[in-house]
This record gives sequence, C-alpha cells and structure tokens, in this order.
Amino acid sequence: MSKSFFVDTTVCTACRGCQVACKQWKNLPAEKTFHPGTSENPADLSFNTYKVVRMREEVIDGKLKWLFFPEQCRHCVEPPCLGMADNPAAIFKDEATGAVIYTAKTKALKAKEIIESCPYNIPRKGKDGTLAKCDMCLDRVQNGLLPACVKTCPTGAMNFGERKEMLALANKRLGEVKKACPSAMLLNADDVR
Repeated sequence: MSKSFFVDTTVCTACRGCQVACKQWKNLPAEKTFHPGTSENPADLSFNTYKVVRMREEVIDGKLKWLFFPEQCRHCVEPPCLGMADNPAAIFKDEATGAVIYTAKTKALKAKEIIESCPYNIPRKGKDGTLAKCDMCLDRVQNGLLPACVKTCPTGAMNFGERKEMLALANKRLGEVKKACPSAMLLNADDVR
C-alpha cells in the first residue's frame, strides 16, 4: 500500500523545523540567502534545498492572518515528470511507497522538459545537470522511520503514513476545521501523496 503526507496548515507555525530536519538528514549544505521582501528563507527550493516553508499574509474577516505551507515534492499519484523521463532508471516510482525518486541518471535527461512538466515547479537542476527534489526520505521509510520533516514537526502539522489512513485523517480534520472556516478544503487529494 502506498504512503502519503497530510499537511495540516491550520496548525503549522512556520517554525521551519521540517526545513532544517530535511537539510540535516540529507546532509545538504547551507546556501547563501537574501531577503526577497518576505519572511521566507531561503526564498525558494534549490538543488540543495528540498523543502521550504511558504509564508503569506492575507486579510480574513477583516483581520491580518499569516498562512503557512511547507512546500516540497507532492509525489504525484500520476507524476508528469515520470512520464517525461525517457530512462526508467533516472526517475522511477517506488512501488511500496509511491515515492517519486530521482537518481544521478537524471543528468542525461532533458532537464527543462522534466522541470516544466511539474505542476508545482519542484525539481531543481544542479550545476552538473542532475535534478533533485524530496525523495520522501525513502531510506528512512524503508527502515520503518518517519520522514525527517514529519518526525521533527512539533505541532503535528506534518503527518505521514498509509495513504488510506492519511486521507481519513485529513477528512476528519477537515470536518473539524469547517466548523470555524466553512470554505476549508483538501487540495488535490486524489492527485498527490
């Protein structure tokens, strides 16, 4: 059975623990950052940053609210990037988890086509032409551990498990949230993990 993330944005505090845990587990180097006029840091995903917390200000019911979203690969149920890869050893879907995995062989692919095929603008190209993105911490999951971002989340915003269980949890939580916010919804539940 495949796995899924459930991100409950109503309890995310933008602590960025998930960002840091990802970099630490993957042993990814720090990057020089800049202030783009937002509180996001780094400002975007990169070859060495697989996860960022997006931050947005919005006026809701006359009050200024911060909205946070941990951005990473969605591990699409039907990944367009996989369909664009002409080498099955470069991009593949792990059968047990559904994780969409990029290998060093992505270097030989047409990177622009792969990147543009992603509806979420996730894959990033390294200096050597290799593509990279979140791999669902496949090494951890295969050993019975949670992805690093989920393990470190102090509020429970990041959840991970069997897809059926995550969808049930998401729908249960949606029912609770709709009481206070009737317009709340699950985004792309049938299309992403």
